[in-house]
Amino acid sequence: MDLEKMMELPGALAAFTYSDKGDLQSHVLREGTELTPLVLDLLARSCVANLAMASMEGHGWEVLTGQSGFLPFKGFSVVGLEWSVVVNGNCGVVVKNRDADYEATFNAVQTT
Repeated sequence: MDLEKMMELPGALAAFTYSDKGDLQSHVLREGTELTPLVLDLLARSCVANLAMASMEGHGWEVLTGQSGFLPFKGFSVVGLEWSVVVNGNCGVVVKNRDADYEATFNAVQTT
């Protein structure tokens, strides 16, 4: 995983990796950003929680509907007021909304 390369994405403010338990493992912050390692640590834990909830919901839909294709659930994005996060696997990128290319960002985290 090349976090420095992830920082080349349009609008990238931070790139980070985390364990399956949500522990922040590595990160890169854009100079001058208000994001901190503490914020990324909390964000990583939130990512794990959201992935767990989405997987539970996907399983429920498969069981209730008899349809497949909801799982495995690997990635998502959450759009905030000023910045958003795009996550896939155990890697995330925080992007500034006005500068972001969400499709390029999701494709980048999908291939890492």
